[in-house]
Amino acid sequence: MDDKLALVTGASSGIGFGLAKELAGRGYDVIIASAGDRLAPAAAEIRSIGHQVIEVNADLATRDGVDQLWSQIQSLGRPLDIACINAGVGVGGLFSETDLDAELNMVELNCVGTVQLAKAVVRHMRELDAGKILFTASIAGEMVAPREAVYAATKAFVLSFAHSLRYELKETGITVTALQPGPTDTDFFHRAGMDDTEVGQNGKSESQPGDVAHQGVEALLAGKDHVYAASFKTKLEGALANVVPGNVKGAMHEKMAKPNSEK
Repeated sequence: MDDKLALVTGASSGIGFGLAKELAGRGYDVIIASAGDRLAPAAAEIRSIGHQVIEVNADLATRDGVDQLWSQIQSLGRPLDIACINAGVGVGGLFSETDLDAELNMVELNCVGTVQLAKAVVRHMRELDAGKILFTASIAGEMVAPREAVYAATKAFVLSFAHSLRYELKETGITVTALQPGPTDTDFFHRAGMDDTEVGQNGKSESQPGDVAHQGVEALLAGKDHVYAASFKTKLEGALANVVPGNVKGAMHEKMAKPNSEK
């Protein structure tokens, strides 16, 4: 009998890599998708755990890239048991100064690509009346986030989408879980141009990607609505997200995201 099959996007590094390793360690064959040259070595490391790893190098910020990924999944002729829709990027800085093309690419990946892939995944799982979906949102999706205004908005979109989709599917055999990490020790802040910030230098040490992934998979398999992962600070921020006034949350985020050279 074939092992169960899981999909993880954005799996060449960071939280996505952690999710893929976690699932492989639990006996799943894993399809990992990302763009770039880090995918092959990531696949080799995950493959060493002992289960099948199918790597798909595709740009999921494009419609063609998502279609390419889904076509390769369909070609396997196997039911997809788990889909971790995790691929995403960030852009940091004042909105009046940030690069528009970079932000629109972020919207395409974080929002458009997420919806496009989710459409295919949900229709596939509806035919089976079974499956589990994990969306990687962020604690930022519930915050006032100066200097990450568009990024936080994309994650608010993902969070709302996950919650609403979960409700739509509540009478089916499909569960939907939102993973909401806080700052995590990945290259996210470097890629977002936020190295010279408090969160880029210190805040990300609060959580390790493996811990975030472990808590995310635990919540996914338990069919939970969402999980704040992985540090105590992130869990506390999540608990207070709807209590703390917006101007206070904005000031807190501004302090973390403002370049040290401007302080």
